[in-house]
Amino acid sequence: MNNGQPAYRRIGGRLHAVVRAFALAMVCALPLAARAADGNQSGVPVTVATATRQDVPVYLDGIGTVQAFYSVLIRARVDGTLQQFVPTEGQFVRKNDLIAVIDPRPYQAVLSGALAKKAQDEAQESNAQLDLKRYSSLAQSQFASRQQVDTQKASVSQTEAAIQGDQAAIDAAQLNLSFCYITSPVDGRVGLRLVDPGNLVHAGDQGGIVTITQQQPISVVFTLPQNQLGRISDAMANRKLPVQALSADDRNLLDTGELLTPDNAIDPATGTIRLKATFPNTAGRLWPGQFVEARLLVDTKHDAVTVPGIAIQHGPDALFVYVVRPDQTVARQNVTVAQRTNGVAAIASGLSAGDMVVVSGQSRLQTGTKVAVNTDAQPAAAGTADAASASGG
Repeated sequence: MNNGQPAYRRIGGRLHAVVRAFALAMVCALPLAARAADGNQSGVPVTVATATRQDVPVYLDGIGTVQAFYSVLIRARVDGTLQQFVPTEGQFVRKNDLIAVIDPRPYQAVLSGALAKKAQDEAQESNAQLDLKRYSSLAQSQFASRQQVDTQKASVSQTEAAIQGDQAAIDAAQLNLSFCYITSPVDGRVGLRLVDPGNLVHAGDQGGIVTITQQQPISVVFTLPQNQLGRISDAMANRKLPVQALSADDRNLLDTGELLTPDNAIDPATGTIRLKATFPNTAGRLWPGQFVEARLLVDTKHDAVTVPGIAIQHGPDALFVYVVRPDQTVARQNVTVAQRTNGVAAIASGLSAGDMVVVSGQSRLQTGTKVAVNTDAQPAAAGTADAASASGG
């Protein structure tokens, strides 16, 4: 006895609760089972795409670094005070545009002195020439000795040599004076100023005044495996090879250029070859030092059977796709992929144009599974393939 109830009554109450809970669970499970049966009867929902024939570009991808076509560190070639820095930082300048001015007055004074010295020597040379004429005339009349004539000829030669030395000094002074006016050697963009006006600069300074980089055109140096060198060389013998520069983070197309040349040696440490490409960079989206992904177009597979890359599944021993058969069931079909480009897979064997393959919902499939094709998604899948081909070509 417990709480005035016999033991058989307590056991009977518990049994009744268990039976009631089991009955309630069975009632709730009936709609789920019915829905599952209906789903198996209508088929597993999948999205499909049709294998088509199209040209597929063959790219080789490598990581590269943007380099200025020319990069010039502007240094002083004479000593003096930096009087003026003409362009603004970041400004685009043309070749021979004035960049900086070093105080020219000391060098102008040296030039003026050299010019005056030459004028003095030219006057002496003129007088020596007149004396030579006089001595030569007197020698013919025996009023002057031959030695006097020879001595005067030597004096004329000395003054002529002095004039030549004066001209050399003038040229040097003019050259040093021209060094006071620093011009740009290339078309390019001015970097950040390294020396402010008013500071004393020297010809031996290593830091320089400013850097000018030519960015239009611009270069990209990237690396590829050495086993691709033969393929690249064969392609270069027939045509110029296009190169795309893509942003390293989101793979947006930054510019399109041409392959200039491979390097003259393979890096034995990494087994890679460096290649250099040039880009017009008219939009200014490539900057020196920037990391990019370079895509080199080496070939195009014409009229290849293609499917969206997401249709390709990885099996334990081979790649495969699920092909939709006319009876709305699927069959697993092993395939060989020749090339993957921009989300499109070129099939070397295993599929024919017109075959319908599953591009989503594969996780619930096996050979013989009945499927319900999502017809609304078919145009989207085909459009993806077309867009990938267009961007690759």
